[in-house]
Amino acid sequence: MSDILTLEGVEKTYDTGFTALTDVNLSIRRGEIFALLGPNGAGKTTLIGIVCGLVKATAGRIIADSHDIQRDFRQARKLIGLVPQELSVNIFESVWDTVRFSRGLFGCPADDAYIEQLLKTLSLWDKKDARIMALSGGMKRRVLIAKALAHQPNILFLDEPTAGVDVELRRDMWAMIRRLREEGVTIILTTHYIEEAEDMADRIGVINKGKLMLVEEKNALMRELGRKSLTVFLSQPLAQLPASLTRDDLQLAEDGTSLTYRYSTAEADSGVSELLAQLQHAGISYQDLQTRQSSLEEIFVSLVEEKA
Repeated sequence: MSDILTLEGVEKTYDTGFTALTDVNLSIRRGEIFALLGPNGAGKTTLIGIVCGLVKATAGRIIADSHDIQRDFRQARKLIGLVPQELSVNIFESVWDTVRFSRGLFGCPADDAYIEQLLKTLSLWDKKDARIMALSGGMKRRVLIAKALAHQPNILFLDEPTAGVDVELRRDMWAMIRRLREEGVTIILTTHYIEEAEDMADRIGVINKGKLMLVEEKNALMRELGRKSLTVFLSQPLAQLPASLTRDDLQLAEDGTSLTYRYSTAEADSGVSELLAQLQHAGISYQDLQTRQSSLEEIFVSLVEEKA
């Protein structure tokens, strides 16, 4: 799969001396969904702003589908759609005029049939003549999405797209994103809802304090950095663990009714078989076993804390 967006040594230092980004190198594959995760102030929005031409980089080079963002800005920017965090529309205009005007801004010929279909897809058609100021927060968010898609971009940035929106819009939005990906659109999103990234993304990038900490296939990240826990439900409660079983990765519940064993999914030998054999040797019987995989959120939090 070829790359559609490449960032080479991108940095941003503001006049105040604050460094928002440091030597960011990243390649986004054509047609993938890429999730960029990081705490508040990590540099996610600054990075998006640089790619979209809203913020000027201090150093580095960005190529969007063979177009250099600095040397060939118009052609590069025409390929990119952006759904920002904040409302950025004229609230006195109608939905139809706002979306139609956005298409013209990128030099695209008028295509009312496409705009109509776009508004219908986003459940905005019955609001097409309404002024944006009269819309609910969820409907305004739909307008931002329609504006971003009006010129039919190949790359779509979603900066915290579901923050503060209702469950119905969130569901509709992710259904639409899946359709766009099927049509070949590349999606880059930032989100605080890590379960969304876990469900939607092909690859995950983690950024913290302006530095890109890692980029990995989602499934590989879960395998390499995830941990599993095995809970052993005992037939009889234990007052304490036998000396032969005292170890950091094995904990006895306060009520003595279960044991929890934690292990890495990256290791070839999980140690589960050895543990069960040790229990049998110690004369400890059990009635049930339960395993649990670490979530992406837990992995993300541990990564940020480790690099803090």
